Amino acid sequence: MRFVIMADGRGTRWNNYMGVPKHLALVDGEPVLGRTVRLLGEVAPGSEVIITSHDERYEFEGAVRHEPENNVYEIDRFTSELVCDDMCFLYGDTIYDKAVLADIAASQPEDILFYGNSKSVVAVRIGDADLFRKHFDRVRGLYLDGKIEKCKGWQIYQSVTGQDLREKPVIGDKFVVVDEQTTDINTPEEYRNI
Repeated sequence: MRFVIMADGRGTRWNNYMGVPKHLALVDGEPVLGRTVRLLGEVAPGSEVIITSHDERYEFEGAVRHEPENNVYEIDRFTSELVCDDMCFLYGDTIYDKAVLADIAASQPEDILFYGNSKSVVAVRIGDADLFRKHFDRVRGLYLDGKIEKCKGWQIYQSVTGQDLREKPVIGDKFVVVDEQTTDINTPEEYRNI
């Protein structure tokens, strides 16, 4: 199985808080990215773990760093050249509970399964790469044509589930709620609250 940890964002909401990128912020003395890589090694030994980033500091034992070919829009964090069957995208600025990573690794969706909370999508488990690419391309195209205002994980979820991409997403089929098992750290305030 392949895990891709997306960590090539601009970090504008983090604004270099504490002098480090949010992906290197410490959680119990361990950088967020390093912690995720370690936990993946424990729950899915032998899996391929890739961190997408242009930052050389994002190299951790147990993972390889990949510099994405395209990273213009937020949706591009889903590094298209790495999409394959039996894979999962994880967010580099999310603190995952070990149990939720084990659940994600054990899941075997035929198509696509999303994990998240009321605020954000925190993982996308892909069983069918072609179907994911179809919805990724659709969302990106609608955004580039000015037909939708955002293009990120929520819009892919909405496309997969047949929702109107201009409306607030409705959590339902193909979405596993993991409110208590993940913590987002997009801002310094969120980090201080962990």
